Amino acid sequence: MPNRYPQEAALRDGRRVLIRPFASGDAQALFEFFQRLPEAYRRFAWDPIENRLLIESWGQNIDYSKTFPLLALAGKRIVADATLHRREGGPLRLVGRIKWMIDPEWRGAGLGTLLVNQFIGIARNGGLRHLSCMLISDLEADAVQTLTTLGFSSIVQPGYGTDPDGNQHDMTKLILKLR
Repeated sequence: MPNRYPQEAALRDGRRVLIRPFASGDAQALFEFFQRLPEAYRRFAWDPIENRLLIESWGQNIDYSKTFPLLALAGKRIVADATLHRREGGPLRLVGRIKWMIDPEWRGAGLGTLLVNQFIGIARNGGLRHLSCMLISDLEADAVQTLTTLGFSSIVQPGYGTDPDGNQHDMTKLILKLR
């Protein structure tokens, strides 16, 4: 594992979380976390997170070299899920892609920044040259701001994304050069 886990961290508002990798026994708790999220968040997830079998398959097929999933826990309750994705070969093999979902009650306290900083360190130690993230510009403006503050450059592509209702949204691609 790239860093030492578990790690305890304090957020800006004083709350504490435990950061550790997702493990096979976490599938049910992760599914429950996704189900607690408001429908407005779940409907824009990159994967069909309402599918329990999909979440169970993640627990059965963990490969930290391809996808490094981190959980943030308050006690035994998952309050955030974040992943760093890597390709094995090809021209993007040195580019990591990140995504995350945070419980709305835990947003605005620095948890997203904490998780992204974990991935920046892991990516640097793992020899990656860039980190990237694609976000819905209007709906995820807070996350765009978080990444911009951390040094990511952004490119907005008008109408690039489509929501479940067929409405187009501008998408922001964010890239951090690591070396």
